[in-house]
Amino acid sequence: MLPAPLRMRRSDDFALTIRRGARAGRPTLVVHCRLVGDRTDPHVGFVVSKAVGGAVVRNVVRRRLRGVVVEQRGSLPSGADLVVRALPPAAGVPYETLASEFRSALAAASRRAAATTGRT
Repeated sequence: MLPAPLRMRRSDDFALTIRRGARAGRPTLVVHCRLVGDRTDPHVGFVVSKAVGGAVVRNVVRRRLRGVVVEQRGSLPSGADLVVRALPPAAGVPYETLASEFRSALAAASRRAAATTGRT
């Protein structure tokens, strides 16, 4: 379970992060990162569409992504809004692949977001 302080809840936050945030894609997922200056806690949201699979498959993918984010909690950029969008291949890969692709995409997206906002 994703701890309550890490959850992104408002649809406006999802939309702003996807529209204005830096993006980094990998074969199984895309990470959108938008740095927000008015808080220190990161907020994370997930998008798993029907293209990934049926309801059971989508829920499995979402649970796995939540587990990856909880594991990587210490490396999340402070004060960032993150949206993790699962792509259809995410349904068929092992957990370790999702974890490594998330780490890679997170590093790239946060680097791009810092470059565009001037934060380091």
